[in-house]
Amino acid sequence: MTAKGAIAAGHKLTADTAELILHEGGNAFDAAVAAHFTACVAEPVLCSLGGGGFLLAYGPLQDPVMYDFFTQTPHYKQPSDALEFYPVQADFGTAIQEFHIGQGSVATPGCIKGLFEIHHDLCTIPMRELVTPAVTYARGGVCLNELQAYIFSIVSPIYLASDDTRALFESSRESGRVIQKGETLYQRQLADTMEALAYEGDDLFYRGEIAALITRQCTELGGHLTRDDLNHYQVIRRKPLAFSFLGTGIQTNPPPASGGILIAFAMKLLEHCLSDAHTFGTVAYLNTLIDCMVVTQRARIDAYNTHGTDSLVTDHLLDPELLKRYHRQVKAYPPVSRGTTHLGIMDKIGNVASLSLSNGEGCGRHVPGTGVMLNNMLGEEDLNATGFHGWSENVRMCSMMAPCLIMHANERLITTGSGGSNRIRSALMQVMTNLIAFDMPVEQAVASPRVHYEHDLLSIEGEFDPGVIKALTTHYAKHHVWDSLNLFFGGTHTLALANGEFSGAGDPRRGGVFKIAY
Repeated sequence: MTAKGAIAAGHKLTADTAELILHEGGNAFDAAVAAHFTACVAEPVLCSLGGGGFLLAYGPLQDPVMYDFFTQTPHYKQPSDALEFYPVQADFGTAIQEFHIGQGSVATPGCIKGLFEIHHDLCTIPMRELVTPAVTYARGGVCLNELQAYIFSIVSPIYLASDDTRALFESSRESGRVIQKGETLYQRQLADTMEALAYEGDDLFYRGEIAALITRQCTELGGHLTRDDLNHYQVIRRKPLAFSFLGTGIQTNPPPASGGILIAFAMKLLEHCLSDAHTFGTVAYLNTLIDCMVVTQRARIDAYNTHGTDSLVTDHLLDPELLKRYHRQVKAYPPVSRGTTHLGIMDKIGNVASLSLSNGEGCGRHVPGTGVMLNNMLGEEDLNATGFHGWSENVRMCSMMAPCLIMHANERLITTGSGGSNRIRSALMQVMTNLIAFDMPVEQAVASPRVHYEHDLLSIEGEFDPGVIKALTTHYAKHHVWDSLNLFFGGTHTLALANGEFSGAGDPRRGGVFKIAY
């Protein structure tokens, strides 16, 4: 039986939706739009219609194009003392992280505009049919799996922060706790909103009744968004950033997003440092990998100090002479020194949809009567390099999200991407190095253990050889060894097409699912 396509996603229902659309004759982009809607239902902490994202689209009839529908800063900045903007604590078990939420943390959302423009440009099935699976799941309820329950538990203060969120997400078993594994989550208002959008179009959200609800809520509670922000939001089509690694072409998210350029920079450094002595899992390789992460972070800071913006400049950061200077730092450097999801879809004619999505952690409130929680991107520390309330008005926000397309000379085509905030770039760097430098099959490349270095702390997944872990922890004074694979290290759902055959892997760290649609 000939396969109609393949899917890698973060939840079974998300993948099932894409499979259904492919089975019904839709292309990869139809399946991606439908799967996005379902992800908002099945992965509500990681994905929302109130957030933003990127689609890397490629097909036999078009060059790669990046649809940028990430969040935009508001046109007008309100006084900080007039905002609903406050910190909450997220408990990761091994660490406590602070996020800021409230109406004042909301940036202009782009997801709905992005979905409708992708649909207009690339899809073949009516939007009413594409929302149907998500509507069915939202009304009929989704049984919370272990991973989604765990994610809810980490950010539970956000999902119990207001009366409307508490009514939806509070456990039916235990008052005062967020919904738990095995409980059913019903989102009937969200189902109604999706149906209304399918019939009325994105103007409902950006100019119509929902726009009025958003701006009224911002006025009453203390937020930045106005009708101007919603009316003037635009999806931007960008030429992907292209670079090579060991002779293999890679395309990814270009600036003003920072994830793609930082991945490219780190992999170009790594390319110059790899030798026959560098094999996967050795101390030599991991020390070199960590050094590249450290120097890349330094280059990011240097670029910010030089250009006064976190929107990195491609010509500057990938300049060969600059790479040589930082390459010397890698060699000399001593060995001591957020809510996101991704899905990839390929179809039988060679269309590729690589879709990365984020709502931050959510602002803690729903738009009244819609079931839609808006983002908290203005409360994300990593996206606000100059500090909270220091952002420039009416500019596209920087993002670490970086859907990638690997184009081998032998016509093997691979798409990958990841969630995981700052860990996105280290996760993708390691998976793509596994695929290209170490020639691993997709499943092995995704499942192999990872490291991440940030703020002088080395994080290590515990499935490396014990001797290697001992050597690394001896050299790096601040370290944390995770017992097993963990969602901290991203979720690199990955697909490949070679000689007409699909392969792939959903990242086990984030409940990943791989399916071939027949």
